[in-house]
Amino acid sequence: MPPKPRGPTLFDAQRQQALQNQAPLAARMRPRTLDEFVGQGHIIGEGKLLRRAIANDQLFSLILWGPPGSGKTTLAQIIANSTNAHFEPLSAVSAGVNDLRRVVQEAKDRLGMFQQRTVVFIDEIHRFNKSQQDAILPYIEDGTIILIGATTENPSFEVNSALLSRARVFTLEALRDDEIGILIDRALSDRERGLGELKIMLASDARSYLINMSNGDARTALNALEAAARSKPPAIGETRLITVDDIRDALQSRAVRYDKHGELHYDAISALHKSVRDSDPDGALYWLGRMLDGGEDPLYIARRLVRIAVEDIGLADPQALPQTIAAQQAVHFLGQPEGELALAQAVVYLCLAPKSNALYRAYGAVQRDVAETRNEPVPLHLRNAPTELMKRLGYGRSYEYAHDLPEGRSDQEHLPPNLAGRIYYEPTGRGFEAVARERLAWREERRQRSTPPPTTPTPAEELAPGEEPQLPPEDVPPRRRGKRSTL
Repeated sequence: MPPKPRGPTLFDAQRQQALQNQAPLAARMRPRTLDEFVGQGHIIGEGKLLRRAIANDQLFSLILWGPPGSGKTTLAQIIANSTNAHFEPLSAVSAGVNDLRRVVQEAKDRLGMFQQRTVVFIDEIHRFNKSQQDAILPYIEDGTIILIGATTENPSFEVNSALLSRARVFTLEALRDDEIGILIDRALSDRERGLGELKIMLASDARSYLINMSNGDARTALNALEAAARSKPPAIGETRLITVDDIRDALQSRAVRYDKHGELHYDAISALHKSVRDSDPDGALYWLGRMLDGGEDPLYIARRLVRIAVEDIGLADPQALPQTIAAQQAVHFLGQPEGELALAQAVVYLCLAPKSNALYRAYGAVQRDVAETRNEPVPLHLRNAPTELMKRLGYGRSYEYAHDLPEGRSDQEHLPPNLAGRIYYEPTGRGFEAVARERLAWREERRQRSTPPPTTPTPAEELAPGEEPQLPPEDVPPRRRGKRSTL
């Protein structure tokens, strides 16, 4: 049975009033209705599903996913103010499984006694582990509770798939500059909850600077505005003029939208990789700077550059790999910020290098054949023969030592019989691979010239018990380049 609600007291009213007066500007100016809400028209605009559900009090479980300051908590509070259901807010930062069980039990009692639904709002739901998310799953399934989760992280990675299948995901976007401007102007003119009583004049260049530096985060913009306003002494006529320097001092630094453990970490490294692959040094340098400014581990970036060097450049420019290894060593030796220039140099070098994925494709084909074909033994002529027994068994017999041959090469087959003649590496005509291509063509031409005509097979020798059949020197199959392996 849910506990009997306690009526408000004088102390409760005083506490609420004190919190209201002392709350940051962003909290005081939080929109109270959908009409006051700014932005996110793609999900709560007129006629949209979520707006209709809120207006008709026909709620369903949902997850609000968006960057900080985009209105997730505000939207949840608007729902709380408009629904007839009981609204139970929780923070995943402090709540545990016991709190969830308590909320669920109260929701069951409330539904049974008063036929009242319960909406459970879980802020930062991505901080719940799997067992905590599983604890509420059955009660979302049977309708005991309606879940509203808020997260800054991609739900695909941070929320259980079973939970995702029972909730609709709504994606909120960072506010546009004009929307941030509306919130700033509203706060400056509002005498009840905003800064209207302070007679603030915000210089136009300061307003533009604040909008730009807030990076689409309404909370950052409003709280910086309040810090600048309250720290500025009034001038003649009690007016406070807020300049760019005041805003810069209040902000200290741009609101950085980067989490080296979140989705943007993967998106940014993907953008860097693709910029290099497309030979765009400007785009690659930008994403490198974004990642480093967001606190990304420079050695992680160095490792990815090494990967790019071998995956997208390979032998088209053999110096790409040494460049990236040198950058990694420089970062390790110098640290930051000096080592960042070494990464920038490597990034530009990779962008300007000729591109080839021939080596990447070749090794991929090898991996497929290793996994999907029979693993034949090493051909006898390629085996090592350190003992007399191995020599008698034919290990190393008929092997051609390339340095003893006129052109320093041998046409003997090096693949197992089931893959004889397979071609894996097919160089492009770009960069050094053009030279590699010519060398392989020269090798094939010489092989064709030196290949003897077919001979009549001789009868097999009678074998002693346990002896393996051996190929005579003239029957060792030559290397054939003609059978391709495709991915």
